[in-house]
Amino acid sequence: MADPALHHQTQPIKEIAIDYTPEACTHCPVSNSITLTFDHRGGARWRSTTRFLYGTFSSLIQCPKGNPSGLNFNIYLSSLEGDKSQDEIDFEFLGKDKTIVQTNYYTTGTGNREQIHDLGFDCSDGFHEYTMKWNPDSIEWLIDGKVVRRAEKKEGEAFPEKPMFLYASVWDASYIAEGRWTGPYIGCDAPYVCLYKDIQVPFATAVECSSDS
Repeated sequence: MADPALHHQTQPIKEIAIDYTPEACTHCPVSNSITLTFDHRGGARWRSTTRFLYGTFSSLIQCPKGNPSGLNFNIYLSSLEGDKSQDEIDFEFLGKDKTIVQTNYYTTGTGNREQIHDLGFDCSDGFHEYTMKWNPDSIEWLIDGKVVRRAEKKEGEAFPEKPMFLYASVWDASYIAEGRWTGPYIGCDAPYVCLYKDIQVPFATAVECSSDS
């Protein structure tokens, strides 16, 4: 097992996979930037090409301008998107209010650990850094270097332990809870563009796992 301190050494993301609508996602490895667009084609989702077991994950993000009501834009870790027994750690922006962000985490498909955080700024006005620090016994969510939430593993309770990909997407979530979560989709300012840059993932160590494991 690698030294736990190595979990939090980072490097720029080098390759991504695009799960759907590749024409709505652009990746420039030279500038370490990714653009996601939501318009008449729907949204798009990218992910790292490898899973990681623990570490620090971060990105500078500028969320879509205008009125993105109904949309969810995010950065998160998941052992496998769509797997009902997934482990997951989230930052999710809710289009109905650009001054908040939601954090959450899942173990073996069970979440219901949502917390809402006031950002103190409009997430579309400029780039801000969002960081997830994942350890075997704790998770920290940071915004611009400040810890906004810390979750600790409790004896007898499950905690994220499956190797996870880094994901990000923009999608229409207005059908969830009849629009109460992200608001109704308005679409008056489409296309909606979410910008990611300086995306950092754990440095390749013995704790990295291949994508087909």
